[in-house]
Amino acid sequence: MIDRSCPGVVEPILELLDGKWTLLLLFELLNGTKRFGELRRRLQPISPKTLTDRLRLLEEKGLVTRTLYPGVPLHVEYEFTESGKALQPIFEAMWNWAQEHGAYLKKNTNDSSHGA
Repeated sequence: MIDRSCPGVVEPILELLDGKWTLLLLFELLNGTKRFGELRRRLQPISPKTLTDRLRLLEEKGLVTRTLYPGVPLHVEYEFTESGKALQPIFEAMWNWAQEHGAYLKKNTNDSSHGA
């Protein structure tokens, strides 16, 4: 049985994941360290400002680290912290759930959009 405090406890991570692009960004980082430009190409049409904002938020929340490599050209890499890596089982569970129940949800979404 889930503790009654569960909704309040998980609300901060749900709010974080609710931001546009955040979930896709986290999925990209699950596959390892990425440079800013690589993230931008993979998440097109995300704007540089939005990508920067999302990365800063994830860094502030302790999910991502930013490493600056001086030199010419200067480059920045982003990767999960241990806390960020600990999200992987949650994403795997979501994936598994979607594989089992996703068709039902998609079907109901399509049905309701036609009835409106």
